[in-house]
Formats: sequence, C-alpha cells, structure tokens
Amino acid sequence: MFAIIGGSGMAQLSCLEISHRKIIRTPYGEPSGPLTFGSINKYEIVFLARHGYGNTIPPHAVNYRANLWALNSLNLTRIVSVASVGGIRSDLAPGKIVIPDQIIDHTYGRKFTYFEDAEKPVTHIDFTEPYCAITRGYILKAAKIGNEEIIDGGVYAAMQGPRLETAAEINKLEREGADMVGMTGMPEAALAKELGLRYATIAVVANYAAGRGTNAHAIRLEDVHAVLDNSMVGVRKIIERVVELNGD
Repeated sequence: MFAIIGGSGMAQLSCLEISHRKIIRTPYGEPSGPLTFGSINKYEIVFLARHGYGNTIPPHAVNYRANLWALNSLNLTRIVSVASVGGIRSDLAPGKIVIPDQIIDHTYGRKFTYFEDAEKPVTHIDFTEPYCAITRGYILKAAKIGNEEIIDGGVYAAMQGPRLETAAEINKLEREGADMVGMTGMPEAALAKELGLRYATIAVVANYAAGRGTNAHAIRLEDVHAVLDNSMVGVRKIIERVVELNGD
C-alpha cells in the first residue's frame, strides 16, 4: 500500500476514490485524524492530513510519532509527504514544485524519536541522506512523464513555527545552505527513517521567504492560499503517476 501525507493546501486528496476511514490507536497517542483508505486508478492508497482534516493542528503540535507509527502498522511500500515551503533560493518562486534531498533541523520541543526507553540500548540511525532515493526517483520520473515542471534537489530548513520567520532569520538560513524553509519536515523525516519507511517529500513553494522577492517587507497570507490552490493541481497529477509507477 502507498501512503500520502497531506500538508497545508492538501487536507484532502480529491483524486482519491474513498472506500473507508479507520481510527488507529498508537502507543504515542492519537494521529492527526483517521486514516482515509481508497484507490487512485485502482491502486490502493491511504491518506492522512498532517494538520487534521479541518487544518486545525499547527506544525509544532502535530503528533508526528503517532502519525508515522499508524502508517507503519499498514506494511506500506512508500510514503510521499506533501509540504508547503517558502523559497529562499532565487529560482524557488511561488508555485514551483521542489523535491528536497537534504534537511537542516531548527525545531525544538517536539517528540522526535522512538528510541527513548531508558531500559534499551542507545540507538542511532544514519541520516546522511534523509529521504529515500528510490522514492524520490519515482516522483521525478512521474513529473517527467506528465510534463510537470519540477526542481530536483534542495535543502529544506525545518523551523518551529507557527509564526513565519524574520528576514534576518532567512538570511542566516541562507548562509547555512538552506534553499527553502518550512515547519513540518522534522521530525517527520527522521521518524520515518527510524521505522525504516521509504519516505520522500514533494515541497510546494507557497511564497518567497521573508525579505525575499515580493515579500521584502511582508508576506501576504491571502496570496499564499491562492498559490497553494493552483499548485496542488500539479501535485495531484504527479501523485497519480507515482502511484501507478509504484504499483507496476
């Protein structure tokens, strides 16, 4: 089974033919909502809205451990996460779709690991490459087949939120090597890695980051919503083809 985690702008997957929903209990509490099961072009899919189906859970309050644990219980083949980001790099303009390949983590206070049992040995995971290369490859191939413009690679800076960043913070992130900024990339990617899940992210540039481009002095949130609405059309098309590639 293939899984999609929807972020801001994708609280539901319109191309999904829903069969049923299921509440899954986990040792880490409640996921963001019931898992939605169905199919895309006859291929089985499960969908979870990261922020809840009413988009009511802010990034720092998402129960990432419960979400990934619930999905892992289904013996998934792959997970594709959809997330909105601010573009720091000059070519990452609003509406662009990026497949990040690296992460810088600036989040704090979140439940970020499954390995915290004092009675078990200390466990480390290799996080050199935070995303699954094969899953990224499926996404890139799906975009190419559908002639969807996509940018291969980029460094995702994960921030705490829910506020947006200052222009000075974006300048600092750029010096660190970040190409885009978001609030949900971590600990989600690390938890997926701990569970051995084949996970990758489709990042939609919703706006220029603070102090960049047309947002030199302020970010108009009403513009962000409009960009996401338009961009998610292309994302859904990519997802449809990814599902087919994974299933064949």
